Amino acid sequence: MKTPVIAIGLDAADPLLLENWMSQGHLKTLNKIRQQGIYGRLNNTVNYNKKTVEFSSTEPLWVMFSTGCLPDKTGFWDTIKFYPDTYKVVCDKIYSGYDYKEYNPFYALGDDYRVAAFDVPVSALSDQINGLQILGWGGHYPFVPSHSQPPELLPNIIAQYGKNPVLHKDNGRWWDPVYFKWIQQALKTSISTRSEICRDLLQREPWDLFVTAFGETHSAGHDLWDRSQPDHQLYPYQSKKNGKAGDPMLKIFEAVDDAIAKIIAAAPKDAYILCFAVHGMAANVTDLMSMMFLPELVYRYNFPGKYAITPSKIGVTPPPPITRPIRNSWPGEVWRQIYEPNPIKQLFNTWTHKAFLQSGQHGLLSPYPLMKHRVQLGWMPATLYTPLWPKMKAFALPAFADGHIRINLKGRERDGIVEPSEYDALCDNLTDFLYRLTDGRTGEPLVKQVVRTHNVATDDNPKLPDADLVVVWHECPTDVVDSPDVGRIGPITYNRPGGHRARGFLMATGPGITPGSSLPEAHPVDIAPTILRLMGAPIPDYFDGKSLVSPTLSISA
Repeated sequence: MKTPVIAIGLDAADPLLLENWMSQGHLKTLNKIRQQGIYGRLNNTVNYNKKTVEFSSTEPLWVMFSTGCLPDKTGFWDTIKFYPDTYKVVCDKIYSGYDYKEYNPFYALGDDYRVAAFDVPVSALSDQINGLQILGWGGHYPFVPSHSQPPELLPNIIAQYGKNPVLHKDNGRWWDPVYFKWIQQALKTSISTRSEICRDLLQREPWDLFVTAFGETHSAGHDLWDRSQPDHQLYPYQSKKNGKAGDPMLKIFEAVDDAIAKIIAAAPKDAYILCFAVHGMAANVTDLMSMMFLPELVYRYNFPGKYAITPSKIGVTPPPPITRPIRNSWPGEVWRQIYEPNPIKQLFNTWTHKAFLQSGQHGLLSPYPLMKHRVQLGWMPATLYTPLWPKMKAFALPAFADGHIRINLKGRERDGIVEPSEYDALCDNLTDFLYRLTDGRTGEPLVKQVVRTHNVATDDNPKLPDADLVVVWHECPTDVVDSPDVGRIGPITYNRPGGHRARGFLMATGPGITPGSSLPEAHPVDIAPTILRLMGAPIPDYFDGKSLVSPTLSISA
């Protein structure tokens, strides 16, 4: 007889955060699962050019979960795609996920298993799933269309429970008190409604597998980290605004914990219960480093003595972080830092209404018309440099996690200027340049690792990443960057307070699982084979992951 499995993802719920809160007596449901079953962290890595590197990018990690495969097998490294024949970048918030044409979701098990999948991020409908599927009801930018199988299911769910209030609307405006109030209430509504929908679906019939995910934990981490955790530079300023209300992020996680308790209560009593996160969260590093600082640093590397962002003086104590932005958008905050050598004009640019600042400077695009016309990634500072890419030896691609640098290679890029024979030397020189970067406030190094993704410059394997160099940053959030080669940048206004980390967790309880046991070393690609083993379903030979339970369901050593 089959034992049902209930798998619940907590998107971007950091294990360090949860462990700390559980030790303080919070998150009672999760702590109960941990104590009554097995628990362990996930070590998130990928293979670049046969080198194992830590990895924290949300969408590929969810695809690793769903396929049981690493990106060098699926070819899905990022939601952002670069086209060398046009120098265009594409990132559609709905249609830039993985297509699952080569590798199905692991729960596409055919007629022998009844499966319900609700709001799994970066997933896809499959005709090999015997049951029901709902995608894009909610979640933090799940990179899926809002649809279902059967087609009428999602419209019926929306008619009964309403639309999700957060979907495609959470954007981390930490300085906006109206947004701060709205996001808390919207997340609580989303959590409560998600719990109701899950219980409804669970009670429709006995499922062999029910899989879902709480995207609200992802949104809370991005938007509320500075109000909750002292590892953020803004915490001394922002946490004071909480007053007697307490920790707003903890309240969201407590709401999720309560929702999980209600879902478990509606589940079969003999079911395996799994809770997991494919990556974690901490103070944001990458929004500034990958989206903003790296494009400017590479610009200065290409054009010695030129600045797109106003330079500051190295060796001088930087002013305090910007806690009161004067633009109502992060792109506007970056744009007001555009370099103007005339101090009077610079003052005018800083304080003048944005409508007067829409003309490009230094060959850069202005974010205002890009955002007005809803150009993909028009809000991201890296996009502003795109007109200059054909003239640069290397340029920083837009990126959500690690930094990505593309070499402008002859024979590959339309206007390539770097000879293949120069590729290795340029990569080495850029790597040395990056390793010299330091935090302008502490003097600590900023770059943990620079990785080559191509063994040969002209390798045209379509499953390779678009970036030639991947920059992994130290967990060192800063708003000021120093380079002995091209000077200082900053302070720059922070974007979203929380950012991804390359660690996740898995906890599980159920028949044959020893209470209080610990997972062996694990990875996100191990979750799918573990679920399949618990279901008694076959595990595909092509999986990169392994089951964390033995064939007899006792926990592996």
